[in-house]
Amino acid sequence: MPGDLTILGTDLPVWAAPMAGGPSTPALVQAAAQAGGLGFLAGGYKTTADLAAQIAQVQASGAVFGVNLFAPNPVPVTQDAFRAYAHALQPEADRYGLTLPTETLTEDDDAWADKLNLLLKAPVPLVSFTFGLSRPDTVRALQDAGSLVAQTVTTPSEALAAAETGADLLIVQAPAAGGHSATLVPDRPLTPIELSDLISDVRHTVPLPVIAAGGIATPADTTTALRAGAHAAMVGTVLLRTHESGASAPHKTALADPAFTDTTVTRAFTGRPARALRNRFTDTYEPLAPLGYPALHHLTSPLRKAATAAHDADLIHLWAGTGYRQAREEPAARTLTRLAAQR
Repeated sequence: MPGDLTILGTDLPVWAAPMAGGPSTPALVQAAAQAGGLGFLAGGYKTTADLAAQIAQVQASGAVFGVNLFAPNPVPVTQDAFRAYAHALQPEADRYGLTLPTETLTEDDDAWADKLNLLLKAPVPLVSFTFGLSRPDTVRALQDAGSLVAQTVTTPSEALAAAETGADLLIVQAPAAGGHSATLVPDRPLTPIELSDLISDVRHTVPLPVIAAGGIATPADTTTALRAGAHAAMVGTVLLRTHESGASAPHKTALADPAFTDTTVTRAFTGRPARALRNRFTDTYEPLAPLGYPALHHLTSPLRKAATAAHDADLIHLWAGTGYRQAREEPAARTLTRLAAQR
């Protein structure tokens, strides 16, 4: 039945969040399942073929898991604003022998239709969407294929809109979350709110099960989320240094480096608000960056990859939630079970 999470068969109320760009490996997803929870493969930025291969790998293990997709919700940018930002970044690109495009904006939908078709042909237990809303007929098709459908939301009004699509459950993300905000209106500032208050507000608006996300980094955080009415807590940043994480070496190092003292919400890397460790890139280019997703993501991607290969943490998107200091170098199962200890 819609909204019945018991069919997932999980007994650990701490799940592993989808983290696009590499951190969410099949091994991490399998570790979450083996601990009694649930993990997500991150479909964002992968080719459909690569996502299919990862799905097959996790399915072969018998794990209960989810797949997250970026639902199209583009943020347009003018040619002039794009060109100006590309020119501003070019001195950084020069250090790596790169020439950034100034005239060509890459606007795509992350192979949305192909990835949906994949999930309809090879159903998984849970499909979640972020960035945008899926159409009701899409939700129904996935449900008919045997998947539960989750929508990531950041406000009660977004929760109401998600419920109208027919979603089975909500992933409620507070602004303390690391990486991209799931906000449906990325051109508006994120509203400061504690996760427990957001859970309460959403539950008073929509009668759907809630998975809590954003800033959960300690057992006390998990307890607070569950007592606020969440079915489970979902964590990402605290898993970035685990053995199964696919995060880059400089990213893992930065999370424990005392030189990084704060996080900030920035659009400088992708043109869409995301929380990261403050570094030279965020401090220098946030004031210059226009909104514009996915155009800015594609613009800065070669520079970020080159900086990562060179371990130049000043130019890398070091996604991190506010609880990043709690990330430990250990098996993911140990992190997840520890966070569930006080429930």
